[in-house]
Amino acid sequence: MKHLLKIGASAVALTMAAASAQAAGETVCLITKTDTNPFFVKMKEGATAKAEELGMTLKAFAGKIDGDHETQVQAIETCILDGAKGILLTASDTSSIVPAVQQARDAGLLVIALDTPLSPIDAADATFATDNYKAGLLIGQWAKAKMGDAAADAKIATLDLNVSQPTVDVLRNQGFLDGFGVDLADPNVIGDETDERLVGSDVTDGNEEGGRRAMENLLAKDPTINVVHTINEPAAAGAYEALKSIGRENDVLIVSVDGGCPGVQNVQAGVIGATSQQYPLLMASLGVEAVKKWADEGVKPENTPGKDFYDTGVALITDQPVDGVDSISVEKGLELCWG
Repeated sequence: MKHLLKIGASAVALTMAAASAQAAGETVCLITKTDTNPFFVKMKEGATAKAEELGMTLKAFAGKIDGDHETQVQAIETCILDGAKGILLTASDTSSIVPAVQQARDAGLLVIALDTPLSPIDAADATFATDNYKAGLLIGQWAKAKMGDAAADAKIATLDLNVSQPTVDVLRNQGFLDGFGVDLADPNVIGDETDERLVGSDVTDGNEEGGRRAMENLLAKDPTINVVHTINEPAAAGAYEALKSIGRENDVLIVSVDGGCPGVQNVQAGVIGATSQQYPLLMASLGVEAVKKWADEGVKPENTPGKDFYDTGVALITDQPVDGVDSISVEKGLELCWG
């Protein structure tokens, strides 16, 4: 009898747990590179709001720093064990994460890469992202046009993300160089070009301290650098501080990608010449909607026609427009910015 009572109690507990889980709705996981970068903060806000609207439970995870691959793998394993319906992922290491992603897909979860395509891109069920190559291309074209004839003798530094060269890093870097008129070698690799205008590249971990350190390293290599591409706006702010410390803040052209409010304000202040704005809240909210549709109907999202991902848009922001390169004003950029 005691044994039967224990079984009955266990069954009741399991039923109550199941009912509680059902009441909370399906679970969707958001796994970002960090939880401090304004881009990922806004992404979490978008996912949270959409999950609440759709009656879903959002569980958010993040690496300790950009590049913290192991924490992201552990988060994927947790989401599988929790019975989540889908994962929205901005991967720190876009190739090494693939086995863990495949494990989640094999368990029936829909995995959507946000912002950063996996390598290969079809390792995820779908990708919702800025066209990062276009984002880089726009700032490269703008910088070349802005410099005019002086672009032929430019001294270029690229401040990239990390040594693993995640796809978002490569796409922005190669897009920028292409837009500036540098012949690419392998478009899947950073740093193999032979153009004499390239001083070098260094990594920033996507933050201000890293941007300052990388800029100092490259200035030590060549103090005449006059064009700087940065992976994002926090890195650009750090680069500016390094330049300011040697009195060169007014004669170096900095371009970047993100379009967060602090970054757009830095365009307004003249710290950054132009930036490509992306839309993380939209990426995340669309991702949650896609997981909900997968849970309800078993339907996966479709790509933007002609592309191998769903394009969430990009716009060049500057108050110094140039012929032949579409852009929007800083005023408009501030209306659309985040963070």
